[in-house]
Amino acid sequence: MAERTYRIHIAAELSGVRVELIRAWERRYGVLVPERTPAGYRVYTDRDVALLKRLKALTDEGVAISEAAKLLPQLRAELDAVARPPPPESHEERIGSRPEAWRAAVMAAAETYDQPRVARVLDEVLAALPPLKAFEDVLVPVQREVGERWHAGTLSVAQEHLVTQVVRERVVSLLHGAPRGGRKHAVLACFPEEEHEIGLLGAALRLRYAGMRVTLLGQRVPAEGLGETVARAKPDVVGLSAVMNRGATVFEDVLTRIREALPQGLPLWVGGPAAQAHADICARLGVRLFIHEDDWTRMAG
Repeated sequence: MAERTYRIHIAAELSGVRVELIRAWERRYGVLVPERTPAGYRVYTDRDVALLKRLKALTDEGVAISEAAKLLPQLRAELDAVARPPPPESHEERIGSRPEAWRAAVMAAAETYDQPRVARVLDEVLAALPPLKAFEDVLVPVQREVGERWHAGTLSVAQEHLVTQVVRERVVSLLHGAPRGGRKHAVLACFPEEEHEIGLLGAALRLRYAGMRVTLLGQRVPAEGLGETVARAKPDVVGLSAVMNRGATVFEDVLTRIREALPQGLPLWVGGPAAQAHADICARLGVRLFIHEDDWTRMAG
């Protein structure tokens, strides 16, 4: 069977990389050498699209494309490893492919500072499981365990970072493939000084698969900027992430300013460790606190 190919505008839509950027990356860095149709149009394979997604994830992390291009041999090798049909497995190997085994493999790689191994394991997960199952059964527990081990002093800051960066890249890649339409609309943002956004990315992923349209603002969003976005986008709900706990006074001040910047009556949800530590403040200000798994359903309902 012939390999499926796409014209450049379709490859751009699938990968999240603009057409002009694809052309520039090809011209300047030799990122891809697409085939051409008899009429001269560029066509791209699924492998090309996957490579573009990887490069976009790296540049979204702040890596210059000139530096990301130097990783092309490694990225191609990882894609080939994922695409290669696995050998027949024994019963013991099938047992070892459960999420617990993947999580253990990630933690073992973190202990030896082996970030490429972390990436390979998580790529296996994304290739083997549906997006939400990969996120909920592996990515979320891995990130939680990494945080717990860092707090306990059994993982260093560097070890925590090397796993977190790979997890974030994979969550971003899942978001690129998630549904984008929907009747209801949510705006998601972090607290003004908050830099931890994996939880927020996970919220966006879950809400998109729940049938919502999501505007994702990301880290360090000031109250005024959030208010302006909401005024223009007119969402049905706003969700916030607050991870770092800077104390009750700061939390209440920030949440009050955000609440005042939003239209009266607009549902406002907040999640994360800092929010859960100040549940009383959330209740007093009329903000809905995300705690339980079924709150995703309530938020999207």
